[in-house]
Amino acid sequence: MSGPLLHLTTPTQWRAALAAGVLAPPSLTDIGYVHLSTPAQVALPADRLFRGRTDLLALMLNPARIGVEIRYEPGVPTDPESMRFPHAYGPVPTHAVTAVVPYRPRPDGGFDAPTVPAPGPAGRLAGFEPSLLRRTATSEIPVTGGVAVLTAPVPESYEHNQLLIDGATGADELAADADRTLGEAGIPHRRALLVGADLAPTAARLAERGWEVEQLVGMAAPAGGEPDRRVEHVDREALRSMWDAEWQRDAPEHCRLEEAVLDVRYLAVRAAGTAVASCLLKIDGGTALLDMIATDPRHRGRGYGDALLSTAGAVAADAGCDLVVLEAAAADWPRHWYTRRGFAEVEQAWTVELTP
Repeated sequence: MSGPLLHLTTPTQWRAALAAGVLAPPSLTDIGYVHLSTPAQVALPADRLFRGRTDLLALMLNPARIGVEIRYEPGVPTDPESMRFPHAYGPVPTHAVTAVVPYRPRPDGGFDAPTVPAPGPAGRLAGFEPSLLRRTATSEIPVTGGVAVLTAPVPESYEHNQLLIDGATGADELAADADRTLGEAGIPHRRALLVGADLAPTAARLAERGWEVEQLVGMAAPAGGEPDRRVEHVDREALRSMWDAEWQRDAPEHCRLEEAVLDVRYLAVRAAGTAVASCLLKIDGGTALLDMIATDPRHRGRGYGDALLSTAGAVAADAGCDLVVLEAAAADWPRHWYTRRGFAEVEQAWTVELTP
């Protein structure tokens, strides 16, 4: 198979699989294999097993990384007689998953074939944050070119209450959709994440209308690196003082939401027991997202950023990831710092905001 194979699961089951390092659903014990599908087939088991379910995930797997025997065999008697489904005879490593795609039904409860992300680093990065935000959201609403996410536990969070757009839309449509979804939910701000170079004109037109626009550059590098002995694995609370100093007091609650749906690692350099440099590594199958890398200004110039970056790459590789991704502001210096350390620019995005 040159294209991906798919496995259907739920957020709870996927989080458990990440903790175990393998996909080993009940079917592996009951009938001896993990049920997979091609993109063209997957709507059949989705309709049969999950009809109407609105939190389903479609895991996109790289067949070359599955590592166990795959046999093409008949499905259930109601499936087309000539159809053969891929069955994996053994636990499937979670690092074979290249994308975690929220898979939503039609209004009548049935499923269509899902949109398969573009292969390669750009496609894997483009879908990472939207997938994460959709999994932490308490509700989502279709809009032109994407969805709006609403997250009741953190109503003031711009990140967790916004539009996620990766399809065609214009400035008029986006502004109207933001009013309809965020406004009707009582959210005072208006915000959207626009993913893909083809949305540059929409971002530019919103800027002309007074929206605050920031261009982001998506970057990627192979996982791997040398652990630095100065870097420690810590818990979320160990970073609270740094987050407070950077006016990110909501970060602990946001991280708590994310811990429930993927594997979050906290890395820090400490001085006198206090974190002075830190980053987050969010592991979702074979892809790891590097986020919130920062050093206290009083401790800069000591190589802590390089230590965190190298250690994060080593942690990602040890978890089975083959790719580390991140986003950097297009107009800020860290973009060039990451470039000098082997990260390549692979995609473009924009955040657009209208603050009350």
